[in-house]
Amino acid sequence: MNSDLKDTAQINFLTENARTVLERRYLKKDDAGNVIETPAQMFRRVAAHIARAEENYDQDVDVTDIEEAFYTLMAEFRFLPNSPTLMNAGRSLGQLAACFVLPVEDSIDGIFEAVKNAAIIHKSGGGTGFSFSRLRPENSRVGSTGGVASGPVSFMKIFNTATEQIKQGGTRRGANMAVLRVDHPDIMSFITCKAGKNELNNFNISVGVTDEFMTAVARDREYDLIDPKTFKAVGRLSAAAVYDELINQAWATGDPGIIFLDEINRFNTTPEVGAIESTNPCGEQPLLPMEACNLGSVNLTRFVMEKEDGPVVDYDSLRETIHLSVRFLDNTIDMSVYPINEIDSMVRANRKIGLGIMGFADLLFMLGIPYDSDEALVLAEDIMSFVRDESHAASCNLAQVRGAFPNISRSIFKDKKDKQMRNATTTTIAPTGTLSIIAGCSSGIEPAFALSYVRTVMDNDRLVEVNPVFKQAAVEGGFYSDALMDEIAGKGTVKENPNVPSDIQRVFVTAHDIPPSHHIKMQAAFQKFTDNAVSKTVNLPHEATRADVRFIYDQAHKAGCKGVTIYRDGSKDHQVLTVSKQPVPPADDTFLLAGRQRPQILEGFTERIKTGMGSLYVTVSEFNGRPFEIFATIGKSGKSTQAKTEAIGRLISLALRSGIGVGDIIDQISGIRGEHAVFQDGGLVYSIPDAIAKVLSKRY
Repeated sequence: MNSDLKDTAQINFLTENARTVLERRYLKKDDAGNVIETPAQMFRRVAAHIARAEENYDQDVDVTDIEEAFYTLMAEFRFLPNSPTLMNAGRSLGQLAACFVLPVEDSIDGIFEAVKNAAIIHKSGGGTGFSFSRLRPENSRVGSTGGVASGPVSFMKIFNTATEQIKQGGTRRGANMAVLRVDHPDIMSFITCKAGKNELNNFNISVGVTDEFMTAVARDREYDLIDPKTFKAVGRLSAAAVYDELINQAWATGDPGIIFLDEINRFNTTPEVGAIESTNPCGEQPLLPMEACNLGSVNLTRFVMEKEDGPVVDYDSLRETIHLSVRFLDNTIDMSVYPINEIDSMVRANRKIGLGIMGFADLLFMLGIPYDSDEALVLAEDIMSFVRDESHAASCNLAQVRGAFPNISRSIFKDKKDKQMRNATTTTIAPTGTLSIIAGCSSGIEPAFALSYVRTVMDNDRLVEVNPVFKQAAVEGGFYSDALMDEIAGKGTVKENPNVPSDIQRVFVTAHDIPPSHHIKMQAAFQKFTDNAVSKTVNLPHEATRADVRFIYDQAHKAGCKGVTIYRDGSKDHQVLTVSKQPVPPADDTFLLAGRQRPQILEGFTERIKTGMGSLYVTVSEFNGRPFEIFATIGKSGKSTQAKTEAIGRLISLALRSGIGVGDIIDQISGIRGEHAVFQDGGLVYSIPDAIAKVLSKRY
């Protein structure tokens, strides 16, 4: 069998959803956008490129064997590297890392240098994290100009606008993480900065919480707000009040999350190099300013073997994969083209890698272990302690040949003769969103969101997924039917379904079946043996309360987690995972009746916004608290422009009175570009429809 046929045969079990994702994002295309690469050729391209790093340490080496080992590692879906490696290895872009953190200095030059660097990174396929904690608060005096500072949140909007214009590596929009210390004077405006739901939509935001703050919360005390320029206290706030608002916003919108800065820095492996201020966009990779990391994940579903007394984890095979994966990721550092010189220097000095796992929920299904059981927690600790110990051993083995990471003399390993590591860190648990689709397994360490659900990926593509382990169990158990699968698809869960055996119900639990306390216990079990951090979302049902959110945050801090994110079902207009079918809410008959018979008097508001065609006056009338109609008038413009503006207002009014949601209207008209864009508070205004969208999104 020739090499191409052999390669193709090895990966012919790709799911249809996996093929969709690969074709949209990963496979090479010609200038016309046609796919010109198969999945097998992609893995071969990546393997050949990463294997070339072996020549840096042995000029006489034959890299063919290593290339074949790397290819098989990926083609059998035992391990996959982060997305930029799959997209860019062996291609002209050459940037292979997923995670970056950039400093934002308190000067115009520093701020816009960070904007520029973020744009470069997004274009190369990476995501960026920032701490805005160094920026002076809003209304502070600026000595060089005599003016006043606009504060971190206003500058975040500039980063957001810049991100909107760039697609990562030509395949996806950029992603950012913004962190602000809880003792920054602008913390309250930061906590509420995404309350409008359409604000800062290219950012995840997290509050950098300290031990001092959490102690003040527990004791119901005030705490100091610190000016980052002078490091002096400039005010005090009730810790309980701040915590309540943080919880309220997370409950309402999913933002902000929290990261525990002191806990992160207690485990900073290079404390003499600097303090960690921020993480990558999903929170699993704390990094120093101007640092990047290469991630990869082992697919646990490939390490199950049958024994007489049932299925067990094949630790011998897992050990072999861990050692080869660490070698792959260390090679990736050498083969990556980092887009900024300072990042290149920092990465090569620390050589951080982040090997994690995916498919944990499916592994539990295969072993017959419920996710919300003590047995699952024990297995989590067993697996992750094994991954940590073996990845450290693999890194030490590499160091014997290639040398320890250059900053080891400034690290926690400097006096540990038995821990002369090649890499400052080796383990990270990432969310593995699209990687798990490609590998055909569950995401990271998350429970199954549902046994059938719709996943929204990339440019809002909607992919229907049914858990293959459950389907197999249903067939083998003799209770499979299309009607039952359709019923389960509507709910996402088999809980209390009389057509599903009780032992199957107990094993096949989903995210919303699991109590919040167990989500945190699971995250803590993995964090205990992870060098970096753990990406874990605590999924809550729509009816969850603010008290539930508070409990999660309190328990995450007590359990030693490095951060936590919650998501209450339906709290965002755009949701990555949803059950396949959901009942359609009844129409608001009163509102629709008003649309046909306009009330005599309506209340509303008028807002002026600057556009490239002149000042636009937008009047919105409301009925029962909802936008009912819009009148738009453009000042000092020609009759043609005025006519078009009036037409836009009339059509939007018609849509509103017909029951179309204001969020859908905003999505349709936001970002429409005209020939005269202008800068306005909150970013660029591209056109008259874009201006109307901005007015609506501020209010609704």
